[in-house]
Amino acid sequence: MINKDFENIDFAPIVLFAFNRPEHLKLTLYALSQNAEFNLSPFFIYCDGPRSAVDRLSVDKTRLIANQWPHPNKTVIESDINLGLAKSVIYGVTQIIETYGKVIVLEDDLVVDGAFLNYLNRALRKYENNPKVMQISAYMFPMPEFLKRLEALFLPNISSWGWATWSRAWSFFDRNAVNWELLLGDNEMRRAFDVNGSYAYSDMLFRQMMGKIDSWAIRWNWSVHRCSGLVLYPPVSLVKNIGFDGSGTHCAVSNFEYTQMESKMGPIEFSEDVQVLKDDMVCIETALKRLSGPAYIRFMKWISNSLRRIRLKYKLR
Repeated sequence: MINKDFENIDFAPIVLFAFNRPEHLKLTLYALSQNAEFNLSPFFIYCDGPRSAVDRLSVDKTRLIANQWPHPNKTVIESDINLGLAKSVIYGVTQIIETYGKVIVLEDDLVVDGAFLNYLNRALRKYENNPKVMQISAYMFPMPEFLKRLEALFLPNISSWGWATWSRAWSFFDRNAVNWELLLGDNEMRRAFDVNGSYAYSDMLFRQMMGKIDSWAIRWNWSVHRCSGLVLYPPVSLVKNIGFDGSGTHCAVSNFEYTQMESKMGPIEFSEDVQVLKDDMVCIETALKRLSGPAYIRFMKWISNSLRRIRLKYKLR
């Protein structure tokens, strides 16, 4: 039985974005239902429209699951047209956050731990009035160094796999990524945006602005960076991405195990000291380099990214 104090807590609304993967959505919903806070939270499922007649059957199956899943505070929003993930997320998050002032965001290929909602809601309350904190991430990169750690940590980059934020932070989201071109010529700024050169976030932003990809996340990352904002991460991931099976629009087939979820023995602790610690950054930079591949692969990517940056720089002159 849930006690009265728990019932009276103001839980953030949960927003789940779905498209055409009914079996993935089932797994996401089941995992969410294992969180004690789930049925006490406002719950919104945004279902994108089909891209073509080929998608219609899988989209309809996905919507059937969304509408039939039992939840006392659920609203399903179905789009008549295909918006794509980026527009769906921007529209849905903005719409819900304008009403509730905060939001928890998921996509339909994420399986969450039983401590997912507890962690995010506590963090939202803890750092609600701290302007330095702009996002709460429930995902953590594969970090064996943190397996025995109890305290969450701050990093300067965002994560798109299970996260939360407030209206005060989302108000800085810049869909146009104003001044992105500064990264073309400012090596120091570009290195900082790339987490001390450990991951090519800047190249993702360049491709976004060239129309090669459509990502809300890289534009949100740029928005947080421009505000010198910080993101709270758990020491061990509370989210696992199951979309790397070739079924997703933005996920290729991959055998890489991105994370092993582990519920902590008790709640994750939060620090009063809101800053990025040097030792944590060293660990994260190492992890991001691992995600980028072996040294020779990173070198080849660096050459390709540099050539793209040079071409883009001259194109904009």
